[in-house]
Amino acid sequence: MSTNSLHHRLATRDDIVVLTALMNASIGELQKPFLTDAQIASSRAIMGLDTQLIDDGTYFVVEQDGLVAACGGWSRRATLYGGDSSPGRDVAPLDPAKDAARVRAMYTHPSFTRRGLGRLILALCEDAARTEGFTCVELMATMAGEPLYLAFGYDVIEEVVDEIAATRITERGETRADDRVSEAAMEDRKKAGYF
Repeated sequence: MSTNSLHHRLATRDDIVVLTALMNASIGELQKPFLTDAQIASSRAIMGLDTQLIDDGTYFVVEQDGLVAACGGWSRRATLYGGDSSPGRDVAPLDPAKDAARVRAMYTHPSFTRRGLGRLILALCEDAARTEGFTCVELMATMAGEPLYLAFGYDVIEEVVDEIAATRITERGETRADDRVSEAAMEDRKKAGYF
């Protein structure tokens, strides 16, 4: 894709240093209206790059004028959120017939916000998951990211407070499904502990 010097591609391990810097800038700046400095510092334990997404070929990079401006991906694995060092990771494969794909680790550099990059990545993720047979996707949103997901048609299904080092970090579980996923199927996934 190319539009006015805007390009997207799949991330490679060669991107890790640049992606980590982008994520750190995003976490440090875009969470300020919602979290204290202590909460931002603590949130780094549950946020960041999951290199499994790169290895699986499901992590996108958006570049503008040759600079990495945003990144994000989706997963066919059970982990809902977190980076390589986050607790509770689960690489078990999801079943597209009954599980929701996961949208994961979406970050925009503070210098590139409000340009539609988050919408682009979200559309790329949904399209790729749909191609692999998933009919529903879910994600864990930061409070800074929630307006994007709500505008894109996601619904808040649960508020999650992750307590790290005695600092409460509020995240919101959100989901979006097409017409083929019934309310009954959603309730079954809730009972099974998916969200």
